[in-house]
Amino acid sequence: MIAKLSGRLDETGSDWAIIDVGGVGYLVHCSARTLTALGERGEACTLFTDLQVSENDMRLIGFASGAERDWFRLLTGVQGVGSKVALAILSALSTEELQRACAGSDAKQVSRANGVGPKLAARIVNELKDKAGGLPTGPGGMGGVYTISPPGSASADAVSALENLGFKPAVAAAAVAHAQGELGEDADLNTLVRVALKRAAG
Repeated sequence: MIAKLSGRLDETGSDWAIIDVGGVGYLVHCSARTLTALGERGEACTLFTDLQVSENDMRLIGFASGAERDWFRLLTGVQGVGSKVALAILSALSTEELQRACAGSDAKQVSRANGVGPKLAARIVNELKDKAGGLPTGPGGMGGVYTISPPGSASADAVSALENLGFKPAVAAAAVAHAQGELGEDADLNTLVRVALKRAAG
């Protein structure tokens, strides 16, 4: 799975960009906010990515931050929210605004996005309101605490352990990041999992 692209911005459209990585052009669908963050054509850029596979399509989705990607995954987990609708929401609302809207059950705020009616907006905030508080929002997520854990590290293993227990990747990663911030970088795996599990389940 392609998790991240680093290259040069080759071309952009209304909801997509082509990133040149070593001479290979990747077509990546993005929110309006991510497209703005990419900068000018020819400039170096980095995108976090998510590969969406359906029966007749493969689509690479790009994000300016890991937090935006995590929110995209949560949004597409809600019935009736496909990749286009999720990107429309992330175009209309920043991750901070989306977090506040879900935490406060503010469906009207979510319905600002193109293609999102009142019923769908209500379903989104109802399903995500309990998860909103522990999710990353900014580029580094959770005020800079949330980061992508290097493979093989205790935090990466802890995230994997929580995912195996049924927690979604975004929830698991946010809980482990919070636990790591509380316990420090030298925390062992068992302690990390125990504290993160409390956070994720709470």
